This record gives sequence, C-alpha cells and structure tokens, in this order.
Amino acid sequence: MYTRFIRFSPLAICILLTLGALTGLILTDWFLIAAVIFGFLSLVGVNDIIQTRHAITRNYPILGHLRFLFEEIRPEIRQYLIESDDDEVPFSRATRTIVYQRAKDIEDAKPFGTRMRVSESGYQWITHSVKPRHIENSDFRVEIGGPDCKQPYNASIYNISAMSFGALSANAIMALNRGAKAGGFAHDTGEGGISRYHREGGGDLIYELGSGYFGCRNHDGSFNPEKFAMRAGDPQVKMIEIKLSQGAKPGHGGMLPAAKITPEIAEARDIPMGVDCVSPASHSAFDTPIEMMHFIAKLRELSGGKPIGFKLCVGHRREFMCIVKAMLETGITPDFIVVDGKEGGTGAAPLEFANHMGFPLVEGLVFVHNTLRGAGLRDKIKIGASGKLVTAFHIAKTLAIGADWANSARGFMFAVGCIQAQSCHTNRCPTGVTTQDKIRQRALVVPDKATRVANFHRNTMKALSEMTGAAGLTHPGQFLPHHLLVRVTDRDFKVGDEVYPYMPEGFLLREDDDRFGYLNRWQRARAEAFEPIDSGV
Repeated sequence: MYTRFIRFSPLAICILLTLGALTGLILTDWFLIAAVIFGFLSLVGVNDIIQTRHAITRNYPILGHLRFLFEEIRPEIRQYLIESDDDEVPFSRATRTIVYQRAKDIEDAKPFGTRMRVSESGYQWITHSVKPRHIENSDFRVEIGGPDCKQPYNASIYNISAMSFGALSANAIMALNRGAKAGGFAHDTGEGGISRYHREGGGDLIYELGSGYFGCRNHDGSFNPEKFAMRAGDPQVKMIEIKLSQGAKPGHGGMLPAAKITPEIAEARDIPMGVDCVSPASHSAFDTPIEMMHFIAKLRELSGGKPIGFKLCVGHRREFMCIVKAMLETGITPDFIVVDGKEGGTGAAPLEFANHMGFPLVEGLVFVHNTLRGAGLRDKIKIGASGKLVTAFHIAKTLAIGADWANSARGFMFAVGCIQAQSCHTNRCPTGVTTQDKIRQRALVVPDKATRVANFHRNTMKALSEMTGAAGLTHPGQFLPHHLLVRVTDRDFKVGDEVYPYMPEGFLLREDDDRFGYLNRWQRARAEAFEPIDSGV
C-alpha cells in the first residue's frame, strides 16, 4: 500500500495543487499560472495511467518521465562530468582535446609527464635516435599512380576520409573542402557523389564510387559510363575510389528514405525526388574478381588515366587474394587500395555490424600489405589506411606497418566543431556538422572552421615531422616495424618486426612460406570467382 502511494503521489499532489490554484483565482492572477502548470501535469499523469506503450510511466505517472530525461542526457553527463581523459567512447577526451587545440592553433603541450600506464600490456612506443634530425618541410607527399596511370597524383600523406554530403551538412562539407584547399590535401567525397558544396571550395577531391553509383547512374541504379566520364574529367577530381565495403558496416547496404531526400541531395546523387534511394550491398558493374579488374581498367580509360583504386574493410581474406590473383591473371592493377578498419565510421550502423563485423585496421592493413608483397605487386600499388587515425603517433604507426598514407574522418569532424554528441543519425547535431537542419547548420561558420581544418592538418604534420626527426629519419615513409615496440606483458615487450612482420617479397608465388596461413588461403583462392574452392574463408 505504501509503495502504491509513493508511485501515484506525484499525480495526486498535482491534482490537489490544481484544484487549490483554481480556488485561489479570486485572490490573484498568479494562481492562474499555477493552475495551468499543475493542470497540465495532471493531464500528463492521467494519460500515463491509461496509455499502453510505456510500462514505466503507467506504473509511475509523471515521475516516470524523469527516466526518459536522464536517458536522453546520459551521454552528455558522462562525457562532461564522469569519464576520465583516457576513456575511449569512442574517442577519449585527451584525443579530442589535442585535435581542438591544433585546429585552433594553440599550445598543445602537456605538463607533468604521460598519463598512460606504460607498464601495462598493449602500450606502444617508437624508438628514437641519439642523433635526431631537423626537418624543415613537413608537407609530406606520396605519388599515387601505377604504370598504367597517365595522371598520377602527388597526395599529402594525411587526407580527409570519405564522408558524404547528406551525412554531413552543407556547411561542414564547404569548411572541409576549403580547409583542404588551403592546406594542400585531399577530400574524399564519400559515396554520396560530388555536391555543389564540394566544388565551391576548390579543394582536391577523391571521387568515391559506391554500389549506388551516385552521380553516374542510370535510372535503374546501374553504372552509366558517360556520366562517370563527365564527373571524373573535372580537374578538381584527382583520384577515383571504388568502395567495396566500409569499416562501420562492411557487407551492409543502405537506404535513404524519400522523405529525407532534398533537392540538393538529389542533385548530387543524380536521383529522383520522392523515391527511396537504395545503396545495394554489392556492386552490379562486376561480379567476379576478373570483371572487377576490367572495371578498374574501364574507369581509368574513362577518367583520362587518373589513379583508380578501391576501398575495403577486410573480411574473408581469401576473397582479397582472389582479387590479387585476378590482378596477376589480367595484368591490370589498381593504383591504390585503401584499407578501412572496422573501428572507422562516421554515420549510423547496426550495432552488431559496428561491434562485430570486419577486421580492425591493424590486422587488415598487415594482411593486405603482406599479400601484395607475396604476389610481387607491392611496388605497383600504394596503400592508404583509415580508422581512428588522429594523432601523429597513429599515422607513424600506420606507415610503419605497411601504409603509404593515412585518412581521417572523425579527426577532421572534430576540427570543424564536432563534440562527439553521437547524435549524427538524428538530424539534431548540436554543432551543425551532421544535420540538414538549416538553423542548426548556421552555427557552423564556414570561414572560421575551414581555417581550423587547415590548422589541424598543418599542426599534425608538424608533430609527425618532429617524431620522424626524433627517430633519426627524414620522411615518415621511412618508418618500419622495427621502429615500433609493443608491450605484451607487464614485464616484456616485442619489437614490431615480431608483431607486424613484413613477409618476403614473392613468397606466395614461390609458395615457400606459410607461417601465418597465407599460403593455405592463396591456394584456395581463384581469379574467376569470389566463391571458395572449398568452404574455408
């Protein structure tokens, strides 16, 4: 009986206060305000009792709404009041802070030593030299373009990863692209196509071609060569990237409901208004590894010889070997491959996919790098990498274990003002980064944020140059696994060569080394189909 009284007492009190306020109307108008407030709460309470959707408010009228309020503000309370500087959810406060400081071009040094637990398993560090070098120019570059490429691209080793207009606001896209132009680095369009906002800034673009072929599609969603040639021929487009899969939701398609398609999104994607926009899980332009190589050759010809590559989150390792075997059989090679780690992803994804599908970046990158070495193709194909690469150490480590350059999505999102509110999919982004709401977008002032994007890139490259010089090197591309040390227990550590070894050149062709199961998968892979010879993966 007492419990029941506690549960329903807020409603009873509101009803009594409403009646009391109505009685007091003859004394002062203030009682009218009280009557309205407590009358409204009384109606809410009565509705709570008779509604059938929420058990909490049915049992705890009025009071139960506090549960929904606390649930709504829980991420903010945790982020600002509870989490420590090193809690990763998914980026720690310390990591976000260093991005904000570099974007604002303010001091990013920290006093009193590291806060990391250097004696715990998993801690990693880079060896330094007693004879460090001073590097004047931190504008590090890598030339992307294989033997069949007629327009190689001299890219920065740190670029903006794929984020579509529609997922990001118009103001965010403009700020990113203007920043890329000012800083001399590239901006990946994401699979949503090239919008007017990508063009406005004039920055270098990597045109991502997803399974929906946005910007170069027929009405049935199939690939349109003429439209592609027109888009790819734009001088602002420097490379074309075929998206096989992405880290956040590998193997998963997508659908943009008709209600969310604005005229600007329809223009960028070359899709009709009023119709759901479907991104299939796989491509329709090719079905086998050999067909994929011929598609790459076709895109290279249609683009006038620009670098053509593909992006994937590694899944079945044998399937990637099928693609490599198709390269050997056809003699057609991509100019680059971008390895996306499963920890990447700026948009919404099913929880099971985000948590449990796909290879993390390190394991995927090491596998791709070594497979290309084993097939004798590594010198022909550049490798990019993406997946939570925000600091100079992240970039240095990634280059050491096999990449030629790094991409970042969320790092540059932080640079334009993202506060990790994790409301990207709700259209209620508090900083105007991931919303199509014009009023919310207004908070993101493009000239100011573009400067911050350029600052973040420049200061991160400066930090990378200092780490490179401290290691006694002259270019970050000289980092190798032996420069990296990894603690494996509280007492022991291993050199990177042991943890992330480079396999011998041509070992797959010679079939002479199967330390890590590469050869077994290689023998089961075939260029004619992605399906396995047997049931293994």
